Amino acid sequence: MLLDELRAAIGRYVVLPSEEALTAVTLWVAASHIQPALQHAPRLAVVGPTKGCGKSRVLDVLHETVHQPMMTVNTSPAVVFRVIGKNPPTLLVDEADTIFGPKAGDKEDLRGLLNAGHQRNRPAWRISGPEHKPTAFPTFAMAALAGIGDLPDTITDRAVVLRMQKRKPGERITPFRSRYSVPELHAVRDRLAAWLTPLRGTAAGLVPKMPVEDRAADTWEPLVIVADLAGGHWPTSARAACLAMTQHEAVQDEQTTLKTRLLRDIRRIFEQEGNKEALRSQDLLASLLADAESPWPDYGTKGLTAFHLSALLKDFGIRPANYRFEQGRQAKAYARNQFLDAWARYCPDPAQPVPAVGHEFAPVRPAQGKPPAPPSGSLPVGPPGGTAGPKPAR
Repeated sequence: MLLDELRAAIGRYVVLPSEEALTAVTLWVAASHIQPALQHAPRLAVVGPTKGCGKSRVLDVLHETVHQPMMTVNTSPAVVFRVIGKNPPTLLVDEADTIFGPKAGDKEDLRGLLNAGHQRNRPAWRISGPEHKPTAFPTFAMAALAGIGDLPDTITDRAVVLRMQKRKPGERITPFRSRYSVPELHAVRDRLAAWLTPLRGTAAGLVPKMPVEDRAADTWEPLVIVADLAGGHWPTSARAACLAMTQHEAVQDEQTTLKTRLLRDIRRIFEQEGNKEALRSQDLLASLLADAESPWPDYGTKGLTAFHLSALLKDFGIRPANYRFEQGRQAKAYARNQFLDAWARYCPDPAQPVPAVGHEFAPVRPAQGKPPAPPSGSLPVGPPGGTAGPKPAR
């Protein structure tokens, strides 16, 4: 089956977090070939804690397999606005972490486009042309974003999230060499287009049964539609991947919320201590545990410990270090300047004025309502190659 060939090809070049993630990427690639028929354009968020986790390699493979790829590492937002039309490209954004946060600067237009383009008919209005007329620019396009650390909720809520990790010593991949790899991937891409392009009309009318609801259903529906068109084991595999990955993200959201609470509490403690340069680990921990209304006294089996504190802060690049205090005494401590970037990104001080951004797009929640009746006819419409079971991906 063609989707199995694509899955195996992707699995040769990258080690993904799980078999469900490999299934999801395969279906996301295939969905890009029917995106003119879709109501929602799911994002693919490829994130990792450090460099060297395979994020850019994922984009390399996507570039050779998706519909009409467009890399946007240094592309002007004005160019992106003008190339998105009735048959939009698939946007591939590397170093996406530089687009968001306090240091985004002149990339606010691109950030707004990525937020708005998840749903059809959410244009961006700009003054354009020699007559300076208001012009509506389409924003609807599928997009894959690779970056270090978590992306904003406005992206991850609309995304299939791949949390990449460095390969273990025993995990092997095939080296990606343009001379050999690109022709192989292009051959699969061309066969995907030949299969799916004529089925865009059929795909537009499908209303698949989803295992999730609300925005998660909007995001995963294009992938499930492709799976239903393929038949065989794919409808079951797609829904299993949807459930597993959305549940995993729900757990991540809980952990992220707890970490954000920790950052806020630590900022409060530093303020109470007069914003000292550093606080001893034991003093910071004692202050956290002294708040009976916080989750820290009940964290773990015996309350928050120094080990727990270090583990929770590690993802923000914050670690304790030896610090020399008064009278020459040394102790493990947390320096205040280590927290400044994390505070600005994850829990900005509400007391600080936020500059107005007039051209930012506000995310619009899809309207709820009864979906149209599914079309009659025989489904699934299998791809070339029949409906054989899955082949080994690695």
